[in-house]
Amino acid sequence: MTIQRPSLDRAAELREEPGAMERLRGDAGTRVIVVREGRVRVVDSSLLRVAPDTVVDATWALLGREADGAALLLAAAPPETDALDAAPDEIWLGLRDLGGRIDSGESEVLVTAIAMAGWLRDAPFCPTCGGGTELRQAGWSRRCLVCGRDHFPRTDPAVIVAVESRDGERLLLGANANWGGRMYSCFAGFVEAGESLEATVHREIEEESGVRLSSVRYVSSQSWPFPRSLMIGFRAVVDDEKAALADGEEIIDVRWFTRSEISSALAGQGPVGLPGPASIARAMIIDWYEERA
Repeated sequence: MTIQRPSLDRAAELREEPGAMERLRGDAGTRVIVVREGRVRVVDSSLLRVAPDTVVDATWALLGREADGAALLLAAAPPETDALDAAPDEIWLGLRDLGGRIDSGESEVLVTAIAMAGWLRDAPFCPTCGGGTELRQAGWSRRCLVCGRDHFPRTDPAVIVAVESRDGERLLLGANANWGGRMYSCFAGFVEAGESLEATVHREIEEESGVRLSSVRYVSSQSWPFPRSLMIGFRAVVDDEKAALADGEEIIDVRWFTRSEISSALAGQGPVGLPGPASIARAMIIDWYEERA
């Protein structure tokens, strides 16, 4: 799997510049991504940029700079904003809808915008004392007006693991209870307090699929703003393939898949459904499949 270099210039130095947001919102050359309920406006499979003066009711943050140097802002709009629905050729789509339809640079902008919009919407009060907060650092922090504490967008680390057989010819996937057995995917879980990533991998895999691992290696990561996760991907090899057994609660079934079966599933021809193209899970499954296809 190719590890992508960051393509978004986050212009962190502007976050401390006094009056930066007011200046940028008054600049006709500034561009704005509007997010509403986790969705953005799309025209011809591209994220729509608008001028700052076209957005009236929103909470603002700095996303960074475009490749040509223009500032790029986020406008987190409330659910009902009639003025945003004027153009009939525009549609609002979320991350899952857009997976695979936009390039990596646009994907980074999309995920950052959705994650930040969620934080701006969901964290207006101080989690320590409940006091109101004011935005600082161009939307990237909040300071409590009562106790003075600073708060920042939260990211929760989670591991996701592609588990393969000892000969590398089969992939172990699980069916989450929430999917009703219709889809199989890699195993995943949140890092607990005091755990390393590697310890989480071993614990989660044994808890959910019953197998122990003989080797683990890092693959890649993906920001996943549902609500605020960082998915950290690993490849692992099992110690005893016959030990595979679903926990019966979160995972209702586990199954070994051959490359032929994965090929059919990727083509939408069964035997099971796989994760959508926006997810790191699908990328990891494809990465495993293509090694020896």
